Amino acid sequence: MKRQWRGAGALAVLAGLWLLSACFYTLGEGQKALVVRLGAPVDVDEQPGLKVKLPLVDSVQYYDTRLQTLAPPPEQVILGDEKRLEVETYTHYRIASALRFYQALRTEEQARAQLGQLVSTSLRRELGKEMLKALLSPERAAILRRIQQEVAARAKPLGLEVTEVQLHRADLPLETSQAIYDRMKSSRQQEAKELRAQGAEWAQQIQARAERDRTVILSEAQRQSAITHGEADADANRILAQAFSKDPKFYKFYRSLQTYRHSLSDSAPTLVLSPDSALLRDFKSGPAGGKP
Repeated sequence: MKRQWRGAGALAVLAGLWLLSACFYTLGEGQKALVVRLGAPVDVDEQPGLKVKLPLVDSVQYYDTRLQTLAPPPEQVILGDEKRLEVETYTHYRIASALRFYQALRTEEQARAQLGQLVSTSLRRELGKEMLKALLSPERAAILRRIQQEVAARAKPLGLEVTEVQLHRADLPLETSQAIYDRMKSSRQQEAKELRAQGAEWAQQIQARAERDRTVILSEAQRQSAITHGEADADANRILAQAFSKDPKFYKFYRSLQTYRHSLSDSAPTLVLSPDSALLRDFKSGPAGGKP
């Protein structure tokens, strides 16, 4: 009997200890506690420390109040100019109201799924009104700000506070990028052909201008040369006329010597002349009027 009483006493002590421990719970830093009594929330505690609750009746739901990040998989969005864009976002949020969160979502997995759907819906709505060039300009910040404000307003009744929605990556799909690359390549090749054709045309124009300038320069040089030759011939004739007027006999003899030089230099190695030839007169008698 004593052993039975001892066993029962030990069980009672253990039950008492368990019941005593069930009356307390600990709340850490960065946490909120929602006390649920028979399925109905009755209290929200945000102060860290040791807390008291009713055993067997109350249960405690703990929620992390620190800033959390939601990074869903990339998704394709159609822009206002019918271009497809592969977008990857990230969202910073925290649990602002434990009571609303419990009533609307219950679990963090459900909260992340619901918040991801809100972000995707707002993202598609806003980007569906914008052109691609807007995302590559300072307007991008205003677009993301509108998305963040819309998501924050829709998430507030769920007990969530959305602090930031940003684009982690926004790229064209691979097939679209390849098509754009091919189109850009074709455009550049066409532009290169046009530039080459324009360059060839300019080369022909420059060459024609150079040929024209060459013809003009040569014509001017020939004209100047003819003028110079004419002036030189006039000077030579004047000098010869002056020489002839001073000494006609010497002038006649000098002209005979010039005739000999040109005749002999242009003839073959052998020149056959008759003894009474006029060409040999100066060789036979000397200059006219000279001493015998």
